[in-house]
Amino acid sequence: MYLADENRYDGRMPVRRAGNSGLQLPAVSFGMWHNFGDDANYADSEKILLKAFDSGIFSYDLAYNYGPESGAAEQLFGQIYQADLKPYRDELVITTKAGFHMWPGPYGQMSSRKTLMTALDNSLKRMGLDYVDIFYSHRFDPDTNLEETAMALDDLVRSGKTLYVGISNYDNAQTQEIIKYFHDFHTPFVVNQLSYNMLNREVEEDGVLDTLKTNNVATVAYGPLAEGLLTNRYLGGIPEDFQIHWSSTAVMDQGRSALTQKLNQLNEIAQNRDQTMAQMALAWLLKDDVVASVVTGASKVSHLEDNLKAVQNTTFTTDELDQIEKILHA
Repeated sequence: MYLADENRYDGRMPVRRAGNSGLQLPAVSFGMWHNFGDDANYADSEKILLKAFDSGIFSYDLAYNYGPESGAAEQLFGQIYQADLKPYRDELVITTKAGFHMWPGPYGQMSSRKTLMTALDNSLKRMGLDYVDIFYSHRFDPDTNLEETAMALDDLVRSGKTLYVGISNYDNAQTQEIIKYFHDFHTPFVVNQLSYNMLNREVEEDGVLDTLKTNNVATVAYGPLAEGLLTNRYLGGIPEDFQIHWSSTAVMDQGRSALTQKLNQLNEIAQNRDQTMAQMALAWLLKDDVVASVVTGASKVSHLEDNLKAVQNTTFTTDELDQIEKILHA
């Protein structure tokens, strides 16, 4: 059930280069963190993933721990890949990660050599792949020296099991250190995947974005809509039981009422741009070349189609940017 046609790459989905590497990504990548676990409906999932591909999204973002049952998202993706997308492997960028809890025991998390190598072998088996395009260390391991982590990732490239390597959730100091090892090993390191959105600007304050730019490395932004805060869903208020991702908790520091006011002000700017707030939030990230792609998922085709419209206008006037900054820093 592949829906592709010859016009898939007609310019509707911009393709962006990761730093000065040969890796190119669609401006929007499809993330499988939510809605593709144990309880996912296969037919619905298949429809969304194929619609993404037919819309020019050729990058699929996974991790060993996505499920919530470990391996569940990779298993589902593998089934859809084998049924529909395998003939198009040369067009796809398939990525996965290891580091958060994956299996019981001391090696079932973090970024030791044994953990990373075992994890990638298991991920490849689940998805029915010979290699992935990017394999990430999903988080910094405080108990393993970074040289070991870097060498393990480099060896996985040399073994042919991944074409490129990445890191995720590494702060500026951690990124600077591991880059030194990657340079020594001549490792094709291309991406630090980071939590980044209009409300969560920690990566700017930390300096990691500047480090990536200096070293011709890209970021892929996850959580671009801040768990749905940067949509129209919460303009009437944020419920007390709302759960923000651990990487973005600071956005709630001023309280729900103050944040709701900011969201409504941002929505006014989006309306003046003829965009939804979600579209503007994605476009705002893509205004910076260091962001090679934004990762967003979807539980419905209509949600995916709405997000895709963001790439139609990623240009902001100076006045718009000034207004946004004034709102966010109030």
